[in-house]
Amino acid sequence: MLDLFNLAGRTALVTGANTGLGQGIAVALAQAGADIVVAGRSPADDTAARVRALGRRFLDVRADLSSTAPVRDAVAAAVALNGRLDILVNNAGIIRRADSLDVDEADWDAVVDTNLKSVFFLSQAAARHMAQHGGGKIVNIASLLSFQGGIRVPAYAASKSGVAGLTRALANEWAAQGINVNAIAPGYFDTNNTAALRADPVREPAILARIPAGRWGQPGDLAGAAVFLASRASDYVHGIVLPVDGGWLAR
Repeated sequence: MLDLFNLAGRTALVTGANTGLGQGIAVALAQAGADIVVAGRSPADDTAARVRALGRRFLDVRADLSSTAPVRDAVAAAVALNGRLDILVNNAGIIRRADSLDVDEADWDAVVDTNLKSVFFLSQAAARHMAQHGGGKIVNIASLLSFQGGIRVPAYAASKSGVAGLTRALANEWAAQGINVNAIAPGYFDTNNTAALRADPVREPAILARIPAGRWGQPGDLAGAAVFLASRASDYVHGIVLPVDGGWLAR
């Protein structure tokens, strides 16, 4: 049974893995045996150290993933590491908070391009390779706001709702080619993106009171879900959006 979760010999590309959830996922995949390529705007030196300490190969690719050319280059670099790409984790994302009446076009485009456009074109580039090499695993990072509307984050909510829909659409097309497309919807996690919420004296206790688990999530809490969806254990799982939220949606 444990061999179903073994990622030895696999290559994984994880976007936005310099810190937070992406870093936690990259380290988890390395712990399961995968070599890791990360792509994003910021250096991932700490992630590199953690992955290499596990004896895995590591490559850090600088890329602005809101544009299509760097997306293709990132996938090509991942393939070049070991001659194959088995796993893609679309984690890179940004959030801009403002009243909906005040959101400008630049902020809207920045969020949607990073959170949704890049997910499609990264998946497309990866799937073209995977379809020719026996299949692969694509794991998108959705959000509770794939199910809910949130407050003061209209572009983020729209983009993450789009990620959920895109996950199902691509799963329908690519399942027959041995490519599993699924998503994880993290709840409220202790990351840079939630720093403003955790510092808010009104919203922070209100959020915490609604989480049945009674705490904010930590990046390591995504490890099991990420390894499951990236491994052979999920070979017959297609198009799901798996909440990892401490029970938030059940409340």
